[in-house]
Amino acid sequence: MRIAIGQIDTTVGAFEGNVDRIASLAEEAARDRASVLLLPEQTLGGYPARDFLLRPEFVERGVRALEDLAARTRHLPVAIAVGHALPHDGPGTGLYNAAVVLRGGRQVAVARKRLLPAYDVFDEPRWFDPGDAPCVFDLDGVRIGLTICEDLWSEPLPGQRRRHLVDPARDAAEAGARLLLNLSASPYEGGKERVREWLVSRAATRSAAPIVYCNLVGGNDSLVFDGSSFVAGADGRILARAGAFVEELLVVDVAPGGGRAAEPDESGPAAPSGAFGRQGADPGEVLEALTLGLRDYVRKSGFSRVVLGLSGGIDSAVTAAIAVRALGAQNVVGVAMPSRYTAGISNVDAEALAGNLAIRLLRLPIESSYVALQEVLSPALPAGPSTLTLENLQARSRGVVLMALSNELGAMVLTTGNKSELAVGYCTLYGDMAGGLAVLGDLLKTEVYALARHLNRERVVIPERTITRPPSAELREGQTDQDSLPPYDVLDRILRGLLVERHSVEELIERGEDEAVARRVAELVRRSEFKRRQAAPVIKVSPRAFGVGWRFPICHGFR
Repeated sequence: MRIAIGQIDTTVGAFEGNVDRIASLAEEAARDRASVLLLPEQTLGGYPARDFLLRPEFVERGVRALEDLAARTRHLPVAIAVGHALPHDGPGTGLYNAAVVLRGGRQVAVARKRLLPAYDVFDEPRWFDPGDAPCVFDLDGVRIGLTICEDLWSEPLPGQRRRHLVDPARDAAEAGARLLLNLSASPYEGGKERVREWLVSRAATRSAAPIVYCNLVGGNDSLVFDGSSFVAGADGRILARAGAFVEELLVVDVAPGGGRAAEPDESGPAAPSGAFGRQGADPGEVLEALTLGLRDYVRKSGFSRVVLGLSGGIDSAVTAAIAVRALGAQNVVGVAMPSRYTAGISNVDAEALAGNLAIRLLRLPIESSYVALQEVLSPALPAGPSTLTLENLQARSRGVVLMALSNELGAMVLTTGNKSELAVGYCTLYGDMAGGLAVLGDLLKTEVYALARHLNRERVVIPERTITRPPSAELREGQTDQDSLPPYDVLDRILRGLLVERHSVEELIERGEDEAVARRVAELVRRSEFKRRQAAPVIKVSPRAFGVGWRFPICHGFR
């Protein structure tokens, strides 16, 4: 059977645009003589639609979009497997996460997602009810089973607990399916592609049926979907792959399975080593994810340009380089905002970076506003503001400048802080945290350096001195980050243990971390929750990012 895998970038709530794209792909798939066009999860309304799914008018728009798609494609011989939020009258939320198969303007099959994820960034039971039976249907003489994303994640990953007791893929095979199709919206994180291939390969072997897996591509809010769709044979081997981080229509010929279901052997991909990418991903892969996430976030938010502060430091330099890759140099404006504490080489390096990237650079010193704010405060603080207050006044002066430029230029402000700083609160509310998107907010400082070196692999993009000089906020004389924080290699190792690997402080101490340092870092993380709650959205590239998947109370007494 010839299957066209439509790995496309959809926008949440853009029903007309999504239908236009699907109809166009259906025409192309029909020209390629495909029997089925397989699309990602929730294709019509976009994923994740979150609480739009609680609004009746959103659901009704989805129903009309499905009817429109059926009418526009009724003349085509290709069957279209499309993701859809399907309303129902029974108890529960009144909505299924569904996949509908259209052919000749009719619905020939409907699958209701059975395994609803409720971990990390997922909260599907809030909006959907689970299906209770496999979907198996006949098409061109082949018995096909239809599943949706998490339905293939029934097997626990090595070293992790089982989340589900039901195996929808095997259930479909036992109901006669000889080919399985899966509509997915699986967000990117380092190493995730290997995880998916391992899980789907195991499911294919258990089911004795090939699995065609179509994943969403593109950025929606803080999530990036990498595509990387593929076909796993009944023996678990990967037969074809689509590209990563790009839209693609991949057409493949798949022979239905016919053997007996069995427990997986080692024919397919090996289990990913380590903790499934939790020790960091390839910098080139992360760069592609951040580029796509930034491009789609800006575009889908209605912007075309961005503005950001350029300090001469590593974080702003890497952020600017990614912005140029995503949007083009003509759509990126850098702003140097020196104060009395800004080193001369910082200005030089900011200018060199702007030249390397061919972006516009504005130089707007903040000294006069900094002095004026001290004068405003002087009646209330006759002894003078504290050192910390003075440092934050500078950062907030810069935030005011950037937001004013955002108003005037119609450009989104990008914040430039990294995950290490967000974790321990080494950032200023309404200062360097002000903006619409935190591009590096899920990269530890050491990972930012790795990304800078990757950007420089062919030519100098980031000035070498920016990479080699000690990092500094330059808010007081002679300041470096290490005046306030442990060395970044130590800090990041502890943060990875606490945040991603979810170790306790005691476990980190047992692994050899200095007790005082580990406890201090953990306390800084705890105390900084109120800042993170007000931070710009972070592009997720790790298994544990700040944002929708990080849900801790601000006020508590737990230690």
